[in-house]
Amino acid sequence: MTASRREFVKNMTLATAGLAMLRPDQLFAAVPADRKVRLGFIGTGFRGTGHVALALRRPDTEIVAICDVDERMLQRTANVFKQAGKPMPKVFTGDNYAYRKLLELKDLDGVIIATPWEWHAPMILDALAAGIKYIGTEVILGITLQDHWQVVKAAEQAKAHVMMLENVCYRRDVMAVLNMVRQNVFGEIIHVQGGYQHDLRGIKFNDGKNPPGVGAEFGEKGFSEAHWRTEHSVHRNGDLYPTHGIGPVAMMIDINRGNRFVSLCSFASKSRGLHEYALAKGGPAHSSTKVNFALGDVVTTNIKCANGVTILLQHDTNLPRPYSLGFRVQGTKGLWMDVSSTIYVEGVSKDDEWDQAQTWYDKYDHPLWKRWSKDTQGAGHGGMDFFVLHGFIEAIKRNTATPMDVYDAAAWSAITPLSESSIEMGNERVDFPDFTSGQWMYRKSDFARGDEF
Repeated sequence: MTASRREFVKNMTLATAGLAMLRPDQLFAAVPADRKVRLGFIGTGFRGTGHVALALRRPDTEIVAICDVDERMLQRTANVFKQAGKPMPKVFTGDNYAYRKLLELKDLDGVIIATPWEWHAPMILDALAAGIKYIGTEVILGITLQDHWQVVKAAEQAKAHVMMLENVCYRRDVMAVLNMVRQNVFGEIIHVQGGYQHDLRGIKFNDGKNPPGVGAEFGEKGFSEAHWRTEHSVHRNGDLYPTHGIGPVAMMIDINRGNRFVSLCSFASKSRGLHEYALAKGGPAHSSTKVNFALGDVVTTNIKCANGVTILLQHDTNLPRPYSLGFRVQGTKGLWMDVSSTIYVEGVSKDDEWDQAQTWYDKYDHPLWKRWSKDTQGAGHGGMDFFVLHGFIEAIKRNTATPMDVYDAAAWSAITPLSESSIEMGNERVDFPDFTSGQWMYRKSDFARGDEF
């Protein structure tokens, strides 16, 4: 581990004691039908405010409190309440640990965390310690592998539910393909692919708060993720954002529910994109051109599964390119390709010719989208954001497990530190931990069956 990365991880990780392993259970009462679900929001940046706006649309939900350290974000959120015709809830601010005061409230049914990545594990652990039984986190469970184990153990001991708000699992075409997989259209699944392929140069360099050592920025003015996100690219080399790519395909191949990740091996290309962007935008004298970015421009991760399925993930955020998650789902009878939006099914498609996928999407449109499509209108990311919040709130109301649980969150997010380790060891194979402690062999696949809410 390099000195800069070691210091980075040291500064970002908060240690907690090991906790006994117990299975999450339903030992607390469901929310009465005549009472609203009471939520607290920690982090009211763009993602947090989006969830707040969706929650304010619901007649069954009350926002009790919000917390943020940035007054601009609190003001943006206040405007959302004003536009919705709702009174402002309690506000907690002032320092980085103001959220702990929010967690002391006695009337919270759940909290949603939408803060910079390094705060997710500490905040989840504090919420569990405070007795919160439902916690939603805006992807990425933790920074280190230890973070992931601590959250899993704490959730088990508290018999609480931790849900990653991975919205791409609910993308309409993805869910149609999930429906096709479950109806055996592609036959036995052999190989899947996904990734996060998104030009983030304009986000990593912009006119928000400066991350230490990166200097002045060039892009869109106003608040941005650069004041925390860019620092990860400076010090870390791995798949920094695997969940959009892995979440949907993990559900298709029953990860943690009869199948599991066994091992991975990661490779990183050279790092050129961020330096070239800084040079083009700021000139050779600009301070950002002196930064050595650790993150390879393209990080490729191969994962082996217990049932023989192979997975290819790619992380590509430093080079010019259109946005794509690069999904591919391939079985013994055919496959789906996301980038070209095409499908081929042997014996149905014309020989050696692709079908346009939309016809298949229409035929296999998922029951959840058929039922809730009108309610998704106006929700972020093409309606996907509606489903993650809806699933979270409905689980609270019914006192049931969340659609995606703490084991999903840990398995998907742990790809990041494991990929870092693999790359640092010269692309060595790294064993994947079993966060379910063997229960993956007995758990049943129940994600998005169509009648859960």
